[in-house]
Amino acid sequence: MCGFAGIMSSASGRKLSDDIHRMISVISHRGPDDYGIWLDDEANIALGHRRLAVVDLTDAGHQPMRSLSGRYVMVYNGEIYNHNEIRKKLDNVSDLQSGGVKWNGKSDTETLLAAFEAWGVEATLKASVGMFAIALWDRRLKRLILARDRFGEKPLYYGWQNGVFIFGSELKVLQECAAFRKDINRDALAMQLMLGYIPAPYTIFNKIKKLPSGTMICVDMQSQKVDQDPIEYWSLLEVAERGQSNIYVASDIEAVEMLEKYLRQAISQQMLSDVPLGAFLSGGIDSSTVVALMQTQSSTNINTFTIGFCEEAYNEAVYAKKVSRYLGTKHTELYVSPQQVLQVVPQLPLIYDEPFSDSSQIPTILLSKLTRQHVTVALSGDAGDELFGGYNRYIMASKLRNRYKYIPNSLKLSISNLFGLIPEKIIENSLGILGIEDGTEKIRKMRQVITATSKESIYRKLISHWENPCDLVIGVSEASSFLSLSNISSKIADFEHQMMIWDILGYLTDDILVKVDRASMAMSLETRLPFLDHRVVDFAWHLPINKKIRNGQGKWILRQVLYKYVPKEIIDRPKKGFAVPIANWLRGPLRDWAEALIDESRLHREGYFNPDPIRKTWKDHITGKRNGQH
Repeated sequence: MCGFAGIMSSASGRKLSDDIHRMISVISHRGPDDYGIWLDDEANIALGHRRLAVVDLTDAGHQPMRSLSGRYVMVYNGEIYNHNEIRKKLDNVSDLQSGGVKWNGKSDTETLLAAFEAWGVEATLKASVGMFAIALWDRRLKRLILARDRFGEKPLYYGWQNGVFIFGSELKVLQECAAFRKDINRDALAMQLMLGYIPAPYTIFNKIKKLPSGTMICVDMQSQKVDQDPIEYWSLLEVAERGQSNIYVASDIEAVEMLEKYLRQAISQQMLSDVPLGAFLSGGIDSSTVVALMQTQSSTNINTFTIGFCEEAYNEAVYAKKVSRYLGTKHTELYVSPQQVLQVVPQLPLIYDEPFSDSSQIPTILLSKLTRQHVTVALSGDAGDELFGGYNRYIMASKLRNRYKYIPNSLKLSISNLFGLIPEKIIENSLGILGIEDGTEKIRKMRQVITATSKESIYRKLISHWENPCDLVIGVSEASSFLSLSNISSKIADFEHQMMIWDILGYLTDDILVKVDRASMAMSLETRLPFLDHRVVDFAWHLPINKKIRNGQGKWILRQVLYKYVPKEIIDRPKKGFAVPIANWLRGPLRDWAEALIDESRLHREGYFNPDPIRKTWKDHITGKRNGQH
């Protein structure tokens, strides 16, 4: 796991050395073990790299790295879990031709370069199992290739600024280039207010993009443009269509055994490391499954880590401890106070670079900090919900749609408005007496969903923090949409599966994976996600919906795998999520900080937001009428 930066200039004689040194200096957290710079004054290109050594700790893994023939120079961030298998294939072919590849070390960087020379770029990307962001300079063709892994686990930003092409692992890298201009993208700002994150290919800055997951681009310096739109070398939609057109016909027992086999294979490969390794453990289904399959394949007690909170409603540490004791892991937990959590808040803009509203970023940072004190690599259970139907919306959306679709729209609107008249604080207190958790949130979502007129609008209402952000952002008439039913073919019949596709393409890639990458890499910790092994994903899309959601409960098949290792009574409980009580803190210890940010004179001066709806939302939140924590 590493970080990189690069710059190409159309102006001959431009000095790139100062720029590239500044660019990689701001991401030392992504690679504290080593750094390197490569410049080609003739081609006017510079590459920089920061290294977190995980596989092959010797200088043989130093980057930027040249291919054996000298044609390619590469900087790369990530891990290729099957790189030893790729080496064997390359050796077998080379043995017949020229006596084998002359390997200098054991790094996956060297493996990728050899494969690029032997098979070409696209074929190598398709053959690679792992997470990666790659910048590859072709010295022969004088072109730059950027590529990103199938799900976007590793970040990659790029764009043209005043005749200079800049790219790197984080937005802060690009901002260090002298040519960079901080020109805010108001459409992206509106999307962030709606979703809580900025979806690819947008960023908070005009002319700067995120490379979409599963794609590659070629950049030609002479024409000062990207040759074409990003090329898909892997498509989630194609995988989903292929799987749902050829459903895996098997008994429940056979399906569970197949999933367990694929997960074991993925976890076995991801446990390979030349540095200490462990796992995040919340005690939930996803992380517990990963830890259980790690422990069964380890001769020693694996390291597991958990963050706990004093607020019982947000604390899962007690469940993690039960799972750890049952499996026999070497468990480390840290209970953090509200004061410790609040100390993280000022760091968030420095870590995430652009607006990002997922409150679980805070405990993820604290968990990463704790974990890095003991290990360098941690496996995580992220993506289990999106693949196997774990979110409540998959279950509730279809129920609500079927229940309300025959009610006249005028009556549905009246029902929604009626609930809107009741302050949420009263609803919360009343439902709390009945022992109903998250009742306020459920009623709010129900109000929104019953007025929806299509599946797309149901989903949009369920995931939107602010449904009409153009009311907030000055100069935006309509928030851009990345959701379109036209992208989902008739081969994906289930509404639940359609929502899972939307979640993987948007929420997973641009929220969950961003959160995990930035939080962990801020602490120089590498995270690995076994559920995103594309072979696991492919199998998941061959499953019918009733092997994911059954009897009103999600992740049915994943639960059956876990029950082999951990008793049901330890696992089965209501889903909490990894969050902190932001709503209460905004009314308490964070109130002064928040009010300074939304001061009316400041909003007028900055010129991005309309103060009126913001002040109204803030007032409703403070008084308990509405929860406006996002």
